[in-house]
Amino acid sequence: MTDFSNRITKLFNIDYPIIQAGMIWCSGWKLASAVSNAGGLGIIGSGSMYPDVLREHIRKCKSATTRSFGVNIPLLYPDIDKHIQIIIEEGVRVVFTSAGNPKTWTGILKEKGITVVHVVSSSKFAKKSEEAGCDAVVAEGFEAGGHNGREETTTMVLVPAVVKAVTIPVIAAGGIGDGRQMLAAMVLGAEAVQMGSRFVASEEASSHNNFKNVVINSQEGDTQLTLKQLTPVRLLKNEFFTQIQEAEKRGATVEELSALLGRARAKKGMFEGDLTEGELEIGQVSALLDSILPAGEIVKNVWKEFMSGLANPVKRV
Repeated sequence: MTDFSNRITKLFNIDYPIIQAGMIWCSGWKLASAVSNAGGLGIIGSGSMYPDVLREHIRKCKSATTRSFGVNIPLLYPDIDKHIQIIIEEGVRVVFTSAGNPKTWTGILKEKGITVVHVVSSSKFAKKSEEAGCDAVVAEGFEAGGHNGREETTTMVLVPAVVKAVTIPVIAAGGIGDGRQMLAAMVLGAEAVQMGSRFVASEEASSHNNFKNVVINSQEGDTQLTLKQLTPVRLLKNEFFTQIQEAEKRGATVEELSALLGRARAKKGMFEGDLTEGELEIGQVSALLDSILPAGEIVKNVWKEFMSGLANPVKRV
């Protein structure tokens, strides 16, 4: 336990302002419950789940923790109405939405007493989220893995801009993997951090061990934002990434790129461990990761580093 308290810890009833991102193929009930049990906020990533699978993960998470946890819903998900209904039926209290217009579902969720947070990549959409009734926003910078904003605004610029634009709490994301980076984000005005890549490299993440190992062995420059004609996504460079780059260079149409991407490409890479033909979504901070740890240990380490940095910000680690 900690006596640290701010709007985010109160909003979610958590000990530490540390939030695990709801990453597709990586964020099942085991990871979410482990983070929540450690005092952070665990999130189930529903974007890779059929409705019945989501219900199963919610129920298992409720059995594994008495602490707060949430569900992340990409608003472009084809069966989103079914996911929303399951979330309401199962009594989920926290929902993070992304990749879409927050006005569509926020009101319905709020009517059910659910706390709603929307992920944004610009001040413009942060304001729209506040207007839609969201309780907080995640300001996710260009460094982040997975699907990303077209503006390519870095976390260092985005966070203070969003803090200035809205009155609701801001959660910083993108390029954050340890307590020193968390401290930097908090100095910029964020009241919590959301980390994805760091939790991909955790024992409880449902991602394949092949993927986890390539993440902790990656170096600076090994990831790049691509597929800007479709939905921008940051990937580790592999054979599939090279195919995408070559197609874009020769002027491939949106239809051709969509065909190349195909179905289940992310599952092939992150869940099944195909490091050649799979889509490997990860953030730039992967270059700083060198170990696969229990999720609870990650939470504790980040908080310890944060408090150490707060006491002595110029100390070299």
